[in-house]
Amino acid sequence: MVRSFCVNLFGACPLLIFYMMIQFLSKTLISSVAVLLASWVLKGVHVDGTATAILVAVVLGLLNSFVKPILILLTLPITVFSLGLFLLFINILIVKWVSEIVPGFSVDGWFTALIFSLIVSLVTSFIERLIKQQQENTEH
Repeated sequence: MVRSFCVNLFGACPLLIFYMMIQFLSKTLISSVAVLLASWVLKGVHVDGTATAILVAVVLGLLNSFVKPILILLTLPITVFSLGLFLLFINILIVKWVSEIVPGFSVDGWFTALIFSLIVSLVTSFIERLIKQQQENTEH
């Protein structure tokens, strides 16, 4: 019984890892499209090319996954006092950090970073919702 569980467990692991990699790649590509669109719309955002946009999407995803929750936790009193508006400052800070980390990507000002983060969030949500609806329509 233990042996069959281990075989099933290890047999499922590569498939699960493959699924997670595909999901990561698709989210990265969607985010990079959103980054390119935001740089096209905003004059203060400069992206050198597609490879830079992909790198921006990866770094932005990593910072949002690991650093942002820590910042939210550390600044919880300020966030509560400001009724959540301080979260916008955290988004701006993360975008500015990405512009410092990734060569070929720059954001000119704080307000531009705020609008950039809003556009990227909205475009990413919109594209992911379209893909999800398309998948649901093909299943039925």
